[in-house]
Amino acid sequence: MKIRYPLKYPYALSTADIALSFQTDPAMGLSEAEALKRNKLFGSNSYKTRRQKSTVLILIQQFKSPIVYLLIFGAFVSFYFSDYLETAAIVAVILINAIIGFFMELQASNSMNALKKMDIILSKVIRNGEIKEVSAEQLVPGDLFVLEAGDVIPADGRLIESNQLQCDESSLTGESQPSLKHTENIPEDTMVGDQQNMVFKGASVMNGNAQIITTGIGENTQLGIITSLVDNAAETVTPLDKKLNGLSRKLIWVTLVMTAIFATAGLIKGKPLLLIIETSIALAVAAIPEGLPVVATVALSYGMLLMAKRNAIVKKLSAVETLGGTSVILTDKTGTLTENRIHADTLVFPDDKVKVVIENGLLKYNADHISKSCENFRKVLLTGALCNDAPAHTNSETKKTRGDAVEIALVQLVNTSGGNVENIRKEYARVAEVPFSSEIMMMANLHQSAGGYFSAAKGSVEHLLEHCTKIQHDETIKAIDADNRKNIIEQSEKMAVMGLRVLAFAYRNDVDLNEKNYLDDLVYLGLIGFLDPPRLDIKGAILSCRNAGIKVVMITGDHPRTALNIARKVGLTDENETRVIIGKELPPMESLSADWKKKILSTVVFARTTPQQKLEIAAVFQAAGNIVAMTGDGVNDAPALKQADVGIAMGLRGTQVAKETASIVLKDDSFTSIAEAVSHGREIFQNIQKFVVYLVSCNLGEIFIVTLLGIITPASTLLPLQILFLNMVTDIFPALALGLGNGDETVMLKPPRDPKKGIITNKTWVIIGIYATAMTVAVICAVVYCNAFISTDSNVVNNAAFITLIFTQLFHVFNMRSSGSKVLVNEITGNKFVWMALLICGGLVLLVYSIPETRLILNLRVLPARVWLVSIIAGLLPLLSVQLYKILTYKKAKFSSGF
Repeated sequence: MKIRYPLKYPYALSTADIALSFQTDPAMGLSEAEALKRNKLFGSNSYKTRRQKSTVLILIQQFKSPIVYLLIFGAFVSFYFSDYLETAAIVAVILINAIIGFFMELQASNSMNALKKMDIILSKVIRNGEIKEVSAEQLVPGDLFVLEAGDVIPADGRLIESNQLQCDESSLTGESQPSLKHTENIPEDTMVGDQQNMVFKGASVMNGNAQIITTGIGENTQLGIITSLVDNAAETVTPLDKKLNGLSRKLIWVTLVMTAIFATAGLIKGKPLLLIIETSIALAVAAIPEGLPVVATVALSYGMLLMAKRNAIVKKLSAVETLGGTSVILTDKTGTLTENRIHADTLVFPDDKVKVVIENGLLKYNADHISKSCENFRKVLLTGALCNDAPAHTNSETKKTRGDAVEIALVQLVNTSGGNVENIRKEYARVAEVPFSSEIMMMANLHQSAGGYFSAAKGSVEHLLEHCTKIQHDETIKAIDADNRKNIIEQSEKMAVMGLRVLAFAYRNDVDLNEKNYLDDLVYLGLIGFLDPPRLDIKGAILSCRNAGIKVVMITGDHPRTALNIARKVGLTDENETRVIIGKELPPMESLSADWKKKILSTVVFARTTPQQKLEIAAVFQAAGNIVAMTGDGVNDAPALKQADVGIAMGLRGTQVAKETASIVLKDDSFTSIAEAVSHGREIFQNIQKFVVYLVSCNLGEIFIVTLLGIITPASTLLPLQILFLNMVTDIFPALALGLGNGDETVMLKPPRDPKKGIITNKTWVIIGIYATAMTVAVICAVVYCNAFISTDSNVVNNAAFITLIFTQLFHVFNMRSSGSKVLVNEITGNKFVWMALLICGGLVLLVYSIPETRLILNLRVLPARVWLVSIIAGLLPLLSVQLYKILTYKKAKFSSGF
C-alpha cells in the first residue's frame, strides 16, 4: 500500500489513523528494508542550504579583486605601447596567481567540509522493534523516533505516546514558554504554534519523553519552509575578516602615498611615462598582500581540522580567535575534570554501611555487613533498577554504554549483586514518571506489578528528604524524625568529604492511582556514594591554564564537600582552601552587591548551582572584563553556553541542544581537550599574525626600495615584472608555510590576548617598519657596493637589487620566530612547510635564470660570482641583525608576544 506523503493535517488525525496512513507499526516501527525504500523515494531529511561555491565559481572569483584589475590595466597599457612581451608576462602572472589562489581556497573548502562531516546529528529511531541511533538525515516519512530531554527534534512528527513532553519552539513560533504536548487530535484550522500534538524539526525538548511518527522531512518541515525563505541571506563576516579588511585599507593608503611620491620623482627625473605607469601599478600590487585572505582561510581551516582530530570540533570560525583571548574557564566537574567512569563505592543504610570494591572488573561487596539491613539493601537495588533510564545490560566500560553514568553504575551494581535489571523491569511495568530536572533535583517513577503500584525515587539528599515521611530499618518502617534527618545529612556530608557523589533512595508501596502526586509520603531507604576519580592528566592541564593566565572555575550541581574534594585533587585549590559558594547562598543577579561580585570573582568552586546561576556567574566574570569559556551538557545549560564568549558542549554526554548552541564540541568530554583547544586557538592566531607581519614587512620593504631606487638611481630601479615575480616567489609560499606551522613553546606561557586588539598593534607596526627598513638598507648597500666596486652597468646593478631582495625576503622568514624562542631550534626552523617553501622558491629562481626566455622577460643578466656573493651577504644582514637584537633582549621578551 502506498503511503500518503506529504500528509495534510496530520494533527487532526488520531494516533491510530496516523500509524495507518504511514503504514507504521506503533510498537515495531519500520523495517530497515522499508526505511531504505522510502529514503530512495522521498530523499534525505535535509533541506537546501546556501549552495557551496562550485570549483568553477572559486576559479572565477580569483579574478575578482582590485589587484587583478590593476594588473589587467597594466597589461592594457603595455599592449597599447606595443610591449607585447611584457603584456604576455603580466597575463601569465595573473593566471599563475589565480591558479595558486584557486587551489588554496579549494583546500580550505575541503577542510571545512571534513569538519562538517564530524558534526553529525544523531537521532534515536525504532526499527524492527529496536532502538538504534542513526543520522538525522536518514529519517524517512513514517519513521518512529524517540525523544527525551535535551534532544533537538530531527523532523516534524505526530506524537503517539507522550510523558510530560515539553518543547522549546521559540525559534519557530517566537513563544518563549515551553509547549506542553499531548497525543489527542485537534481541529484542522489549528495554527502551528497551537499544534500541541506535533513536534517540529529544529525545536528542542526541555522535559519528558515521547514517541513520534515522522510526518515531514527536509523541505516538507516547518523549518524547511522558513529556511527556503532566508536562503539568500548575506553571509556573516567574522571578526578576523573585519580586521584583515581594515589592515588592507591601511595598506592601500600607504600605497597611494608612496606611489604618488614615486610618480612625482619619476616625472621630475624625466623617466618614460610608460615606465612610471607600469612601475606605479607594480608598486600598488607589491604593497597589498593579495594572498592574505586566502592564506588566512587556509590557516584557519587547517588549524580547525587539526583541533577536530584532537577532540575539539570548532563550529564557529569566530571561536578560534576568541579562544586565544580566553581568561576564565567555567567548567563542570563530572566527566570533565573526572573520568566519568563511575561505580558505586559505599552504601549507607540507617543501621549499616557497606563498602563496594572492584575485583577483576566486577563489583564486590561484603554481604555480612548488611545483616541488619537486608530489606533496605533489596529495596535500594529494586529502586535503583526501576528509577533508571540506562539500558538493562551495560558494558564494563561505562563510556561504551549509552545513558547517564550514575544510572549505568546503578545497573552494574544491581546485576553484580545477584539481581537482573531486565527481569525486574518486566515485573514492574513503568506507567508514569517525573523525569529528573535541575529544579526538583530528583527523579521518580510509578510502576505496576502483581502486588499493586510501586513508586521509586532517587535524587539529591536534601531534596529527596523533603518528600520522605518514613524511614526503613530492615523489616521495620518508622516515622522519620528530626534526628533521623540530621543523621542522614551528616552521613551524606561525610561521604561527600571523601569525594563521593551521593544519591538518596526512597520508595512507596500501594500507591493509590487516584492520587495525583506519588512523590509524597515516601519511605527513606539509604544512600549510595558513587566514586568518579579525577582524570590522570587533569593536573597538568589546569597548571597549563594557570601558566597561561587563565583562571579555571568549577561550577557543579554536586554536594559542596564533594566539589571541594575533587577541586583539591585536581589542583584547583590547595588543601587549606575551604571556601565554596553554594547555589542557595547566591543572591539574584539584579540584587548582587559589589562585595558579592568580588566574592564570586575570587572563588574557584561553586556547588549545588542551577543552570540559571551558571549563566549569572558567567555574566559577572564577563562584566569584569574577562573572556569566558563555559562548559555544559544539559538542555538547561544552553542559555549559559550562549551567554559565554565561547560555549563548549560535551560530545559524549551532552544533549543535542547543548551541542547546537555551543561554538565548540568536545568529542571526549575532557578538560585536557579544553586546555589543548585554547592552546591550538592561540597557535592559529599566532600563525596568522606571523604571516601577516611577514607579508606586510616584505611588501613595505619593496615600496621603500622601489621608491628610493627611483629617486637615487632611476636607471637601476626594479622593473614591474621583477616586482611581480618577487611577489609570486616571496608572498605565497613562505606565508602559507607560516600559516600551517606549530606554535612556539611559550604559547601557553603568555597572558590571554585581547580580542578587541587588531592583528597588528602599534608596537607591531613599529617592528614591521624596522624589518622593512632593514631590508631596504641591505638592498641599497648592495646596490651602492656593486655600482662602486663591481660594475656601473645599470642592468647589473638592477639585477643585484633584485637578487638581494629575493635573498633578504627568503631569509626574513626566520625572523618570524617569537622573541622567547631559541635561535636555532624554534617553531620556524622546526616547520617542515617553511623548508618546503624555501626549496620551491629557490627552485623557481634557478629555473628563471636557467631559461634564456625568462631571463629576457625579467631583464636578467648572467652575473659575476661577486654579485651573487654580495647579494647573499647583504641578504643575511637583516636576519643577523634582528636575531642579535632578539638574543640581547631575550630575557625581557621571553614571555611577550613580540616578533
